[in-house]
Amino acid sequence: MNKVITENQRTTPVAEEVDVLVCGGGPAGIGAALAAARGGAKTCLLESQGCLGGVWTAGLLAWLIDYGNKDGIMREIVDQLDALGARACPEGKPSNGFDVEIMKALLEDLCMDAGVILRLNHYLVDAVVADGKITHAICESKSGREAISAKAFIDCTGDGDLAARAGCGFELGKADTGETQPMSMLALVAGIDPDAVRAFHYGLPGDARGNLKAEMERAGLSPSYAMPTLSYVRDDLFFLMANHEYGASAIDGKSLSDATVRGRREVHQLVNALRNLGDPWSRLHIVATGAHIGVREGRRIHGRYQVTAEDLVQGARHPDAVCRATFEVDVHATDKKHGSGVEPTTIRTQPYDIPLRALIAKDLDGLMMAGRCISGDFLAHSSYRVTGNAVAMGEGAGRAAAEAIRRKRYPHELCDPETGESI
Repeated sequence: MNKVITENQRTTPVAEEVDVLVCGGGPAGIGAALAAARGGAKTCLLESQGCLGGVWTAGLLAWLIDYGNKDGIMREIVDQLDALGARACPEGKPSNGFDVEIMKALLEDLCMDAGVILRLNHYLVDAVVADGKITHAICESKSGREAISAKAFIDCTGDGDLAARAGCGFELGKADTGETQPMSMLALVAGIDPDAVRAFHYGLPGDARGNLKAEMERAGLSPSYAMPTLSYVRDDLFFLMANHEYGASAIDGKSLSDATVRGRREVHQLVNALRNLGDPWSRLHIVATGAHIGVREGRRIHGRYQVTAEDLVQGARHPDAVCRATFEVDVHATDKKHGSGVEPTTIRTQPYDIPLRALIAKDLDGLMMAGRCISGDFLAHSSYRVTGNAVAMGEGAGRAAAEAIRRKRYPHELCDPETGESI
């Protein structure tokens, strides 16, 4: 039996009263906050880290995924990165890689210019629910415990933290086993000549990949991820993904902590082993490891529509589409018995729509989700969870929240619950 304590009753000050509160400042949260604020809603963005960008920045996933067909805010971010020289253009072809520090500053500038109220280093800890809707989100920071009230809430935490704390139903992992995809500790590395290691990385014309695992094994270590990836960012800067943390839970604090420590240790061991091989690795070194381990899978909150694998196969179209996803099914092995790479699949996806209804919570009014915590099944989630889709989903949710407030409605009252047609 777990020991418990009883806390004293306390009074929590309301620190902000806004139209829209966005919880989570990653790619989805950026899209949501910018769209809501630009739509005329007084918007606050709550973020637990000391920077915006989520997995892009705190997680060091310095790589854009499924963004090429996206307009709106995703396109704006890419164009701004290019204008700031944050993406390398080898032989005239822009790399998917980007400078993480420039991304941090850009996202802050965009939010400040839009009038978004930023609260960095604020950790969501609870929600207040009354009459079937959230009235306040509770956060903790150096200021102590505070409440933020809003007319509409958007959960962009990735793991569905706000929705779960408010009592919403959710799914986690595979339907039959509950297994979730592994986490990965990512790193930025430097000190190597891109041409000298062309056979071990991708991101440059004429590159080749698939040899990095053998090179690591030649150095005496076999990575926990069977498909280690060295991705070109710019100059001599790369991002490295070579770690899998199996069985770790994104919604268990101790499990998350343990996975972070294990992952960071393995990354250092792999880099040190490569460097000991000598040239072309003799000057290889770690610039940074993620402040937050990369989480692929947390809660999938029950919504008014569930995106399914069948939607991917059929290339589903919806009148209330907020995003067209083009990424394949990408299930990183949930258990070492399935291998240590990506699980094989016979599913062949077509570009498919993600409807607004999948972003609207089923169990509470006035609550939306964007990013990987939207309503979908296990296989669908493995496709739509990537960052280009997250920004577009966030933009759709933020736009809908602002419109609902303007019309004095709930977001689910903007479209027909069965067909998705506008009302």
